[in-house]
Amino acid sequence: MASVPRRTVLVVEDEMLIRILATDSLQESGFTVLEAADAAEALRILDEHDDVDVLVTDVNMPGPMDGVALAELMHDRRPELGLIITSGRGELDPADLPTTSLYLAKPYLPRQLAAAVERQTLH
Repeated sequence: MASVPRRTVLVVEDEMLIRILATDSLQESGFTVLEAADAAEALRILDEHDDVDVLVTDVNMPGPMDGVALAELMHDRRPELGLIITSGRGELDPADLPTTSLYLAKPYLPRQLAAAVERQTLH
């Protein structure tokens, strides 16, 4: 019996507690998880890891690039990358997001995050 390959997810979240909870829940769901606290760190990780299947990013982060800009940049660089954009500050207009991305409002349940990641690995 062949084993199912583990899918790799990069979680970009500046709030440490939220990042830890997201990482732990995704690992418990069978994903390999990398973490970044901001867009600059995420870009370094993405440059070093071409095996990342899904990017989960918060909108509001410190630094010159927010999560939407990061998602747009990665959509252009790696269109096959699954994109999930999260925010606790209200709904985002889908027209402002990359076409293949999913929006997940905070607070979300671990199973909602895992389901969204699963969906994005299939696109």
